[in-house]
Formats: sequence, structure tokens, C-alpha cells
Amino acid sequence: MSVKVGKHARELLLKEYRGALSTLSKAMPGYPFGSVVPYCLDANGYPLILISRIAQHTHNLQVDSKCSLLVGERGAEDVQAVGRLTVLAQARKITDQAAIAVAAERYYRYFPESEGYHQAHDFDFWVLEPVRSRYIGGFGAIHWVDQVSLANPFFGESEASMVEHMNSDHANAIAHYVELAGLPTHAPAELVGIDSEGFHLRIGVGLHWLAFPTSCNTALEVRQALVALARAQTWPSVGEVPA
Repeated sequence: MSVKVGKHARELLLKEYRGALSTLSKAMPGYPFGSVVPYCLDANGYPLILISRIAQHTHNLQVDSKCSLLVGERGAEDVQAVGRLTVLAQARKITDQAAIAVAAERYYRYFPESEGYHQAHDFDFWVLEPVRSRYIGGFGAIHWVDQVSLANPFFGESEASMVEHMNSDHANAIAHYVELAGLPTHAPAELVGIDSEGFHLRIGVGLHWLAFPTSCNTALEVRQALVALARAQTWPSVGEVPA
């Protein structure tokens, strides 16, 4: 499996923010049980979900933590001609209070409505720790991927600070990113997450991931990339210097 295939698989996981969670049924042993869940990624690049204690998939995971998450490119007319990724994983409930607080801070930015029902009802954060993944990039492009995740060097206070700064002081730059990338303009965009390979914007209830031209591993590199994109006339492809 090439590094390029792993990158394409990871980018699909970043671009999407909801998927089909399959668990092993407690009520019907031996049968898979499917449900739809929103997700963002945690510090390790693993899918982070918030699920109700009374949900069927939660009962299933409490008996057997084996599961899978299927994500596919949204809005495709021919679903067999576009990318999709199945992440085989072990689900782990987050129980440490400090870890819950950190997970909640990021998840709420992605899904603001979740804060209310998380605090008012019996919901818990779970992490899906990948074991192996199956990536299909279109007809004939089929690969097993052993490593799809990439740790986020900014997860936590660093990311929160950059996000707050951009939303508070650089709304015009964010609007420019939306225009360059051809994203929807029905609602104001907000920056909600940053990783080494790109950043997420939330527009209404939709999430959109935009790739940096080159990977950023420090806050300074992120700043330089965001400034360059704010001055760019066209959205650069990966590896291209913004013009």
C-alpha cells in the first residue's frame, strides 16, 4: 500500500463528517446492525462519536467493541464510481473526565447542537480505534490500508486558540476561502478545526474540509498557509504555492 493511497483514504475521512456505524447485534447475535453517526477526529486522527446510552448500537458495543465505520463521498450520482472507506475498529468509551472535556470542546465546535443533549441526557463519547481499513477510490482502485490515521499536532489548546483568533479577527479571510473553494454561501462560515493537512469550515450544519497546499506541522506554518490562501486568486492544488 503506497503512502499516496493512505493519504487519499485519510482525506476522505477528513472530508466527510458522518458515516454508517455497524456493530454486532446484541438482540440478534451474529447479525450486523447499522446506524448513522456524525463524527470528527480526535488527537490521534481516530473517529470520535457521541452516542446515547440507550441507543441500540451502544448496547451492542458494550457487549462486543468490534465495529466498522463506512464513509463515502457525499452527493455522488454514481456511488460506485467515487471514493468510500470502511474503517474496521475497536470502540472505546472515554471515561477520564479530563479527556472527556477535551473531546467535548472539539466536538461541540463541529456539532454545536450536541452540547445541549450531551449535558441534558445520557450521552457518552466513544473513540473508534482503527484496526484496518478498506479504501475504494473508484472502479478498480481497491486497497487494504493498515494506517489511515495521522495524529493532529494542534489538537487541544493550540487548535482552539487558532480557531478563535481566525473567527474573531479574520472573517474576511474565511469568506475568501469559501469563495475560492466554491463552497455554499447560504450561511456565514466559521473555522472549526485545524490539522496538519488542512482545516474544517462549518457553513450552517454542513462541514467542509479544505487541504493546505503543503503539510503544516507548526502553528507558524499554519499561519503562513492561511495568510497565503487569503491572498490567493485561485485555490491551489496540493503541492502548489498559492498565487
